[in-house]
Amino acid sequence: MPVFTALTALLQLAEAAIWQAGLVFLRVGAAVALLPVAGEILLPMRLRLAIALALTAIVTPALPGAEAGGLAGSAGAAQFTLAAVATEVIAGLLLGLMLRFLFFALQIAGTIAAQSASLAQMFSGTGPEPQPVIASFLTLAGLALFCASDGVARAGELILLSYQLLPAGHLPAPADLATLSLLRVSRVFALGFTLAAPFVIAALLYNLTLGVINRAMPGLMVTFIGAPALSWAGILLLMLAAPFMLQFWHEGMSAALQDPWGMW
Repeated sequence: MPVFTALTALLQLAEAAIWQAGLVFLRVGAAVALLPVAGEILLPMRLRLAIALALTAIVTPALPGAEAGGLAGSAGAAQFTLAAVATEVIAGLLLGLMLRFLFFALQIAGTIAAQSASLAQMFSGTGPEPQPVIASFLTLAGLALFCASDGVARAGELILLSYQLLPAGHLPAPADLATLSLLRVSRVFALGFTLAAPFVIAALLYNLTLGVINRAMPGLMVTFIGAPALSWAGILLLMLAAPFMLQFWHEGMSAALQDPWGMW
C-alpha cells in the first residue's frame, strides 16, 4: 500500500539520520571531554553531556552533503562498526587536545613559578590533581579569557571544520600524528618555560644573594630571613607579570583558534 511504502521510506531516512547523529556525537563527545571550559572537571557531568548534545544538534545539520554521506556509509548496515567508532573518537580527542595543550602551558608555567617562589604547596588546584596556587590562578584566568574570546563557539566551528581535515572513516597517518604531537609538546613546554622565566630569574638572583650573605656572615640564619622575603617577592612579581603573561598566552590561544593544526 502507498501509505506503508511511504512510512517505510520515512523510517529508513530516520534510521540513517539517527546513525549519522550518533557518529557525530562520538566525535563531539570526545572533543568536549578535553575542550577548555566545556570539559572542565568543575562542571557537573550532566552539564557536559548537555553541551555535547547541543553541539551535536548544531553540527549534524550543518555537515556538507559529502560528509553526511560519508558518516552514513561509515556506520555500515545501520550499525556502528569498530572502525567508524575509532575514527570518530580519535578525531574528537585530537581536536580537544590541540586546544587543551595551551592550558597545559599555563599549568607548567604556574608550577615552575610556584616552585621558584616557594609557593608550590599552597592550596589545591582546579583539576583532578592538586596544583600550586599560581597554576590554579593562571588556569582560571586562561579559562576566563577563553570564554571572553568566544572560545566555546569557536570550538564548535572547529569541530565542524574538522570533517574537512579528518574525514569520517579515515584515520590520520601515524607519521603525521607523531610529528604533530611532538611539535605540540615541544611548543607547550617552550611556552610554559617562557611564561615562567621572570620567576626563574628572580629565584636565581635570590639564591645567589643568599649565598653571598651566607659566606659573609656564616652565623646568620639567612634562610629564616630570606624565605618570607622570597614568598612576598613571588606574590609581588605575580601581580606585576601576570597581565603580560596572560597577554602573551592569549596571542597563542587566538592563533590556535584560527588554526588548531598549525604552529601557534
